[in-house]
Amino acid sequence: MSPEPRHQALLSVRGLGVFRPGPGGEVAALRDIDLDLQPQECLGIVGESGCGKTQLLHALMGLQSGNVRLAGSVRFRGEELLGASAQRLALVRGRRLALVFQDALSALNPYLRIATQMTEGARAQLGLSRRAAWQRAATLLESLQIDAPARRLRQYPHELSGGMRQRVLIAMALMCEPDVLLLDEPTTALDVTVQAQVLAVLRELRARSGVAMIFVTHDLGVLAAIADRVAVMYAGRIVEQAAAAHLYATPRHPYTAGLLHSMPRLDTPLDTRLSTIPGQPPRSGATSTGCAFAPRCPLAHERCTQLPVLRCADNQFPANGTVACHYDGPAQGLREIWP
Repeated sequence: MSPEPRHQALLSVRGLGVFRPGPGGEVAALRDIDLDLQPQECLGIVGESGCGKTQLLHALMGLQSGNVRLAGSVRFRGEELLGASAQRLALVRGRRLALVFQDALSALNPYLRIATQMTEGARAQLGLSRRAAWQRAATLLESLQIDAPARRLRQYPHELSGGMRQRVLIAMALMCEPDVLLLDEPTTALDVTVQAQVLAVLRELRARSGVAMIFVTHDLGVLAAIADRVAVMYAGRIVEQAAAAHLYATPRHPYTAGLLHSMPRLDTPLDTRLSTIPGQPPRSGATSTGCAFAPRCPLAHERCTQLPVLRCADNQFPANGTVACHYDGPAQGLREIWP
């Protein structure tokens, strides 16, 4: 089967690595990350804590500290961003790539009113007047279903609810009309009702503006509601990528199958014990010559002492995606390996 035609990627990542100093030398937080984000697409990234999801978003934005080394390539509309000057990155951040940070309460400055924080970037990047920036901020808050936006703009972060603060962060990221919106667990701290509202707002935003998104989360259920494709990360690497519907139906990596099997289901008896993946993920930056998931994998064998590379699953890329695993048996067999 020949590959499906693909448009030129809006954001293209090749061989991305993030290395920070450690007691015994450099420690790899991310290794060999390959990703493509198409125009108007939502790419979901999922994995356990410490797998490198937030590190990836920060690397895309160039937000590392000075002692961190980046390797590989990050191209936005064909322009290389790794190694770009601070002046160039300042023009790209917010204007072309915008990041919604994980913790809204920590991301917002408690000493500044919402209006000041929302309008500062737009006035600098777009040259808007104070009045025009204020009007744009109020319009965005209203579009994100925040009542009385003019009053909210005069308030401080602590005066807003958690759901409102999260939507303020999203509105701040949209002030300069970016092409790509990076969302770092935007619904994790919200209750299920507000979570559903935020997801609905994001879906409407995509349909209305065409903004592309990279959506990072722990919650596979959330990704099912918004993502077109899903990338699964483990120990600083991508271990599986596929169209969302295909990955949920037929995962090809034991780790992906374990994550899906750990999700609660409505069709199971109430007294059923939730399934878990035994063991713990390796600490960030831990080195391994083989598959990092092998110590926790029920299918581990001798070949797993060698590092698996991403390969096409079923020779039907991109429909069936890519997987980094030595297991080459039927996908249906993965459903039976987890108790």
